[in-house]
Amino acid sequence: MAATWLLLCCFVFSCSIHLTYSVTDPRDVTILRSLKDQWENIPPSWQKSDDPCGTSWEGVTCNNSRVTALGLSTMGLRGKLSGDIGGLTELISLDLSFNRGLTGSLSPRIGDLQKLNILILAGCSFSGSIPRELGKLAELSFLALNSNNFTGEIPPTLGNLSKLYWLDLADNQLTGPIPVSTSISPGLDLLKKAKHFHFNKNQLSGSIPDILFNDDMVLIHVLFDGNQLSGSIPFTLGLVQTIEVLRLDRNALNGSVPSNLNNLSSVVELNLAHNELSGPLPDLSGMNSLNYLDLSNNSFHKSEAPLWFSTLQSLTTLVIEYGSLQGSVPHKLFALPQLQQVKMRNNAFNDTLNMGGISGRQLTLVDLQNNEISSITLGSGYKNTLILIGNPVCDTALGNTKYCQLQQQSAKPYSTSLANCGSKSCPADQKVSP
Repeated sequence: MAATWLLLCCFVFSCSIHLTYSVTDPRDVTILRSLKDQWENIPPSWQKSDDPCGTSWEGVTCNNSRVTALGLSTMGLRGKLSGDIGGLTELISLDLSFNRGLTGSLSPRIGDLQKLNILILAGCSFSGSIPRELGKLAELSFLALNSNNFTGEIPPTLGNLSKLYWLDLADNQLTGPIPVSTSISPGLDLLKKAKHFHFNKNQLSGSIPDILFNDDMVLIHVLFDGNQLSGSIPFTLGLVQTIEVLRLDRNALNGSVPSNLNNLSSVVELNLAHNELSGPLPDLSGMNSLNYLDLSNNSFHKSEAPLWFSTLQSLTTLVIEYGSLQGSVPHKLFALPQLQQVKMRNNAFNDTLNMGGISGRQLTLVDLQNNEISSITLGSGYKNTLILIGNPVCDTALGNTKYCQLQQQSAKPYSTSLANCGSKSCPADQKVSP
């Protein structure tokens, strides 16, 4: 009887041991152990047991003994992301962002994560080419590979990601053309649900294909700035009426701006600066949501300030530097209710600058240096920064005033950080859709 009782106790104890150590699927345990051995600075909880789900490893989410999410952003991790990661077949979300110590290439096996919905590797130091196998992730809706050291071309296979709404490849060293579909290959024009195309700060070249845009798309952000793109701005861009931010600046784009660009009535930020654009200054009449506009450093035809200067009621910042504008600066421009900054240095404005009776209470900066302004009318309503250095008016008695002396300005860096998104508020029963 005592022997039987002893055997029973041993059986119960062994079952207890088995249950304790089998909360996490053994396959997932093996993979996470492998990652733990390859990485430095892992969370302390990873050292306390060999059961990620049973003892709640930090950053690990489980469901029914399987690992479904890894969230290890800004942990200071160091090491590589091995091909073993492809064995976490129930993984839905993988976020290793802003761990600068993560290096090396991405394994093609990342394409084995067939249930993956979110992949965020932004702000690491991954290098090599972006695996074409990412195009196998049919459930993927959010892909952020920005701010790494990726090289090579954008894989055309990303065009297979039919559920993708966020595509951020910015701030890498990617080269080659923007891939579009052909009879034998997919392309980014197939991403009908995409709301974000962030390709800025790379070395992409060639033209922006006409086929890339169509009226079935729902894009909000089109960020192509800081590349080596050439050719003309495609007319089809004006068909995507959902666009809110359009940045094509700092490329080598040429030709005239498409006449239908002002169809984009939802655009709040438009930046075409530092290109080789020519023809007439674009007609932006009707772009009543426009908040920030920069057309600097192009080769537009000489012209007087257009009428739409004074009609864009939402405008806060107007920048047209090193341009071909001449004649008088429109007095009505300074009355726009939201206007904060006007930067139009190095044009050919002449005659009298009339800033009397200004009603735009938010205006803080007017920079008109290096024009041909010969006189000025100032009212009592404007007491903020006005820069007129390099104008004939500074050769008069006005030369001793602050308006004719260099005044320091603060520059705000541009960022595509996720932290800057999602600022809109929604009713309690709704959520923001980026």
